[in-house]
Amino acid sequence: MSKDIADIRKDYKLQSLLEADVLNDPIAQFGRWWDEAINSKIEEVNAMTLATATADGTPSARIVLLKGINNKGFIFFTNYLSHKGRELENNPKAALVFFWKELERQVRIEGIVEKVSEAESEEYFASRPVASKIGAWASPQSTAIAGRNVIEENVAKYEQQFGTESIPKPPHWGGYILNPVKIEFWQGRRSRLHDRILYTKINSEWRKERLAP
Repeated sequence: MSKDIADIRKDYKLQSLLEADVLNDPIAQFGRWWDEAINSKIEEVNAMTLATATADGTPSARIVLLKGINNKGFIFFTNYLSHKGRELENNPKAALVFFWKELERQVRIEGIVEKVSEAESEEYFASRPVASKIGAWASPQSTAIAGRNVIEENVAKYEQQFGTESIPKPPHWGGYILNPVKIEFWQGRRSRLHDRILYTKINSEWRKERLAP
């Protein structure tokens, strides 16, 4: 490792974030930042860190893709039998993090995850490319396998079984929605004196406050 790793730093200076700048509804505020991120042409703007934990609190995290937003929360899709799926089954508390470095912005979200309806999962699965549909069948996600050939053989098997038309959704695959209870908007500022606005849901209402950097 380079001895200079501690010297890697960037001074953030693009924008500020004041209480007067943000909306009262954090989902609407996320939508505003989302539109700005889209217009900035950030690559994989929907990439987000999903943190889950076991029932006894052992954490794990990985990058997944946001696939929907509504007034209830943030939607993503995965294999229900995967590592994250098994953790969410036993502990539905989870967190998301978006980092848009081009805008010097971060959004942290904490909440409770639940499965979306089977109809919603079916609708999204039908919109996926054929190769992604086959992949959902071919991969026993998060389980140990003997080698890459296992996946390749599974792909060949399901391609022969389903062809390219009307590939059904696997029963073990579908969507989740994270219903937020906290959403924090972070705007980078000079000298690490960042702006942080936190929304906390209390009795169905959102409380807004500034956090020290």
